[in-house]
Amino acid sequence: MSDTPPPLLAVNNVEVIYDHVILVLKGVSLTVPEGGIVALLGANGAGKSTTLKAISGLLRTERGEVTKGSIEFLGASIGRKDPDEVVRRGIVQVMEGRHVFEHLTVEENLLTGAYTQKNGHSLKRDLVYGYFPRLRERRGMRAGYTSGGEQQMLAIGRALMARPKLMLLDEPSMGLAPMLVQEIFDIVSRLNREENVAILLAEQNAAMALRFAHYAYVMENGRIVLDGDQTSISENEDIKEFYLGLSSVGQRRSYRDVKHYKRRKRWLS
Repeated sequence: MSDTPPPLLAVNNVEVIYDHVILVLKGVSLTVPEGGIVALLGANGAGKSTTLKAISGLLRTERGEVTKGSIEFLGASIGRKDPDEVVRRGIVQVMEGRHVFEHLTVEENLLTGAYTQKNGHSLKRDLVYGYFPRLRERRGMRAGYTSGGEQQMLAIGRALMARPKLMLLDEPSMGLAPMLVQEIFDIVSRLNREENVAILLAEQNAAMALRFAHYAYVMENGRIVLDGDQTSISENEDIKEFYLGLSSVGQRRSYRDVKHYKRRKRWLS
């Protein structure tokens, strides 16, 4: 009998179809342990966002459907639950592109994240301000007038207001300056350590994601093509060459060289 605890989240052989025709995910399986940070890596269009939406229940808002497989959270099936029920169970997704309510203030945005909670809004808000002091400074400002980095902080802070057990982060580095990306990832890492919030992170910036993730899955064309712990993925020559842009001798490859990976795919052999 195994002593390994059951995963917080288990995605088992999931297939997703859009508009009853377009097959997007093809047998995706992954797990997220309690308190873990798991990265989902891959190029744009690989299926990362679709995977997160299948978990959060948002897939159906885009005419998508899980047609095969199962999704379990804390041992219970959530594959056909409505998004609000998924949030109540402890999973919150931070969408790609931030999606704050621009006409509301920063503080009003935060309060919308606590709609599933009956009380303790002030304590949760103060917790968010503790991790994101810049939001406290902007609390009375309309969210649409804040910077891109502040909006990303606000989107994560709004998710934190629901006190999730698992946070799904979709491309948090998109469109942000490197220093802001580092700051946001540092805060996410603190949330993981100090609040025991598990993270499933979909990210094109593999170098940054692999600095923080404990385990990683690589997606391509709707499939998981490689997975492993932080060290094995970081040291994999294909990952270094095709996602980090480095050859085995530490030289950065040109796009002309790197694009040939589709014909090589040593990880599938």
